[in-house]
Amino acid sequence: MTRLASYASHPGHSRGRLHAEPGGEIRGPRDMFQRDRDRIIHSISFRRLRHKTQVFVSPDGDHFRVRLTHSLEVAQIGRTTARTLGLNEDLTEALCLAHDIGHPPFGHAGEDALEAALDEQGGFDHNAHTLRTLMQLESPYPLFRGLNLSWEMLEGLAKHNGPVDHPGWAMREVDALFPLDLSSHASLEAQLAAISDDIAYDNHDIDDGLRAGLLTLDQLLAVPLVKMSWDRVRARYPDVPEDRLLRELVREQIGVMANDLIAATRANIAQSGVETVEEVRQAGRALVGFSPEMAAQERELKRFMYATLYHHPEQLAAAARARVIVTDLFRAYHERPDLMPPEWRDDCVREEPRRSRHIADFIAGMTDRYAEKRHAEIFGEVTFA
Repeated sequence: MTRLASYASHPGHSRGRLHAEPGGEIRGPRDMFQRDRDRIIHSISFRRLRHKTQVFVSPDGDHFRVRLTHSLEVAQIGRTTARTLGLNEDLTEALCLAHDIGHPPFGHAGEDALEAALDEQGGFDHNAHTLRTLMQLESPYPLFRGLNLSWEMLEGLAKHNGPVDHPGWAMREVDALFPLDLSSHASLEAQLAAISDDIAYDNHDIDDGLRAGLLTLDQLLAVPLVKMSWDRVRARYPDVPEDRLLRELVREQIGVMANDLIAATRANIAQSGVETVEEVRQAGRALVGFSPEMAAQERELKRFMYATLYHHPEQLAAAARARVIVTDLFRAYHERPDLMPPEWRDDCVREEPRRSRHIADFIAGMTDRYAEKRHAEIFGEVTFA
């Protein structure tokens, strides 16, 4: 690992863990943040990401991205940029790997269905559910619940998108258990994980959209940022057929966005004058980000992707089907908890909001395939309009 900048997160200066570690913190060559990363990788909730929606619901093709491969790609971007900026690579990587663990099956369609189902019980938020999963639902250790991650790891997961001014019930619960200073900004590593997520899905969703035939190159070239990247690629490879250059377009664009991010972040840090991670938290604004020009271009790309890919009729139909599955499962389990596996059924109480939140915990942990299987078992093979 490269030498850390003064404003980077240092494992030796951590605020620690909620529970004391049996045998002490250091057991072997790994530091605190490296152990955080490894706990994520070895967790059940991380493994389940391999069958959770990224863009396409239960994709038929083996070449499409899922939450797991997306998280790995985010981590690759995050780790490389962290190294360049003198930030802690291991904390950045751990945050990138864990950031989507709270997503229910079927991506945002599943989240919308759980949010509606819990409307009178406090709602559902995937970011807060990431913390709930890692601090309460995962239980691999004999003496305490959760993965017992470092304060810096949990803070980053809570605030990677900025201060949390109006935390929901799940975020309030974990904050009461281990206060995370929700009103301040997070570390630079957490801020970097958030932007790495944007870079990854902006570009890899283009790749998947082209592969699925829901996007065309001609459509993409109407977006100025894509057009500039494509012109550079064509100039480098004038004699190569267009279809051989589509993945090169994605690589080019990732490089352009990452380089802009590095340059703009360095300028922000220099301008702010921060010298410590605590000064980063009190800076009053995010310091990791694109230049104003790139930020505007990235927003335009997102608008295009929503209009053309995410809201494509095929995608909307799949999302509607997913919402029906999650809604049906929630209703069925609420009426008949005996339909759940014994370890979940036995802990399902009558009192609200605990009953509904418990059922939502079970459903949120499902993969797309498992949710579809359980729906078919309960309701039979249903034909969706």
